Parts: sequence; structure tokens; C-alpha cells
Amino acid sequence: MADTITYLTTTRFGSGAVELLPQELAELGIRKPLLVTDPGLAALPLFGRVRGLLPAEHAVFAETPANPTEAAVDQAFDAYRHAVCDGLVALGGGSAMDLAKAVALRATHAGVLAEYALIEGGAGRIGPVSPLIAVPTTSGTGSEVGRGALITLRDGRKLALISQHLIPARAVCDPELTLGLPPLLTAATGMDALTHCIETFLSPRYNPPADAIALDGAARVMRFLPRAVAEGGDREARSEMMMAALQGGLTFQKGLGAVHGLSHALGAIKDPVLHHGTLNAVILPAVLRFNAPSVGDKYARLAAAMGLADGADLAAAIEALNLRLGLPDSLRAMGVTEAHRERAVAGALADHSTASNARPVGRAEYEALFDAALGL
Repeated sequence: MADTITYLTTTRFGSGAVELLPQELAELGIRKPLLVTDPGLAALPLFGRVRGLLPAEHAVFAETPANPTEAAVDQAFDAYRHAVCDGLVALGGGSAMDLAKAVALRATHAGVLAEYALIEGGAGRIGPVSPLIAVPTTSGTGSEVGRGALITLRDGRKLALISQHLIPARAVCDPELTLGLPPLLTAATGMDALTHCIETFLSPRYNPPADAIALDGAARVMRFLPRAVAEGGDREARSEMMMAALQGGLTFQKGLGAVHGLSHALGAIKDPVLHHGTLNAVILPAVLRFNAPSVGDKYARLAAAMGLADGADLAAAIEALNLRLGLPDSLRAMGVTEAHRERAVAGALADHSTASNARPVGRAEYEALFDAALGL
């Protein structure tokens, strides 16, 4: 039975929520959607199940890359335009949802994507877009209720498109869709959700409602992520993790920080291909140590919410959690080397997340953070 949450957008949440897709499409007036997903999901029975819930006339783009690119957006938009679609359904993780948001923008706005990037002053140029329904199959990104899309442009920059208009018109969150998620992907996406909650809570911008949501989301991750990793069929853990991911997305209004500054920059690298959630997990301890002098009582509040002992070392607790979940202990273990430092630092300095870090961070600080996360 799905519940309805009306907060920033309309979310249908609960086991069986995916069965409401026909109703949601009808309410939004979508008669011929483009279904956006990735090759892995397209090979699973779930893909056929979702297609069966769509109108008979629909189109499919199943080539979403792990880190969405401008070229892939163009290909998906060509499919949307050729089929004369009037809306989108994104099925998958953050990559599929971000790519679908960019297609929704392309369908209603002239020009190239770079014109609408936040750092290019594009937020004010974004108006209403084609209606989008987001159906997450992982519990991590929060993109189903988020106002942003991260796209790697042809020039190699990974830029954010950010606007309230990019929040999906509907989020259909069915925890049953995550039951088959492998343990390592469950861990990595779960740490993505935790990083969202922690970084937004630490952001110096004033937003007490977002702070409360972030603390509750962090508490859910600490309690239920180890269970979801250990027993993939634990329905309670899967439901709680999907809620934590959604909460992380709701808190994006406060802005993120240096963890995401570096992870966005590293995610634009073509070789090796790096998973966003895993990057966040590995980088988070170094940034927590760096931010410590600037957060007041926030670490104590986070520790209390996360069930840690009084005076607990938050960075050490995250390192211990990563180890328990089987995640890498450094960027080097993910294939990153010193040769990636300059590109990572330059990208982080230009990233929109840097402005809302808990402590001011410049080139020297980012170089030190990169080295610490690398394991030097």
C-alpha cells in the first residue's frame, strides 16, 4: 500500500507503488512517454514489468551511461523527438533520472545545455519542462525529489543544471524494486544517501526544516544500511533506506560541500569510471576532519542522531562503516592516482557544491583533501 507525501513534489511511497504508474501518467496528461533507463536494468524482468504499465505507445532509451553525458542526452532527446513523446519516465538510479531531467529541459528550451548550467548563470533561464516521473531502483541519490541534474559536457566539465522546475512531477518510490540490488551497490548507494544528509546538515545556509530532515535521514542510514547490505531481502531495511535516500534529496535545498565538489570532478573522469556513491564514502572522512573547526555543535548532534557514543570521532565512525560494508578505504583503491590531482582540484574549485561547504575551501585545501582521500 503506497502512501502519498506532498513535499516539494508528489511522492507515492511504499510497496507496490510502481503499480500506480498508469494513474500518475494519466494525471499528468502523458500519453506517449519516453522510458529512460540503463543497459543493465533493460536486461532485467523489472524493465518488462514497467513497460507493461506504460501506454501501448511509448519509446525507450536504454543507453544511459554510468555518468550521464551530453552526448547521451542528445541521443535520448532524438528518441523523444522522433517518437513525438509528451513526457518521460526515468527508471533506475541517479544517472537515469539526471539524464531524463536534461531531456525534459532540452524538449522545452532552445540552445545547448551549458547555457543552463548553474555556474554559467543558467538557473534563471530554466522554466517549466516536460513532465517527468522518477522511479528509483536504488536508495542513494535522492534525484527523484532533487532539483538538479549532473551532466558531463563534451568539453569534459561535469556541470549541474539546477532549478525547481527540474524536480520530477512525480516520484514513485517502491522499495520492492531494490530487493535485488547487490550488496556492494547497496552499500555504495546507501553511503551516497548518508553523505547527502551529513553535508547538507553541515552547510552553513540557514534552513532548520532541512536540518531536521537530514538528521532523521542520517539516523535511518546508520540503523538500516548494514541490515540491507547483509540481507538484501530485508523489506523493512529496504524501505527505510529508500526513505533515507528521499530525505537526502529533500535536503539539497541547503547545498552540499567539498565531498561533492571532489566527487563530481572525479566522476567526470573517463578512465577509471568511478561510482559517485563510493567516491562520497571514501572522501567523506577527510572532509569531516577538515571541517571540524567550523561546525560548532553539529558533529555532536549528528553523532547523537546516528547512535554514536558521546564524543565519538565522526570521521573514524564513517571509516569503520565503510570497512564494515566492504567499500574501498581510499581513492587509490578505486584506481585514482596522483596524476588525477590537478583535474580533480580544478573541477572541485569550479563546482557549485564548494560554495556551501561548512568551511571555506580553496586550491591548497582541495589538494590536501585529495591527498588525504588518496591515502597519502
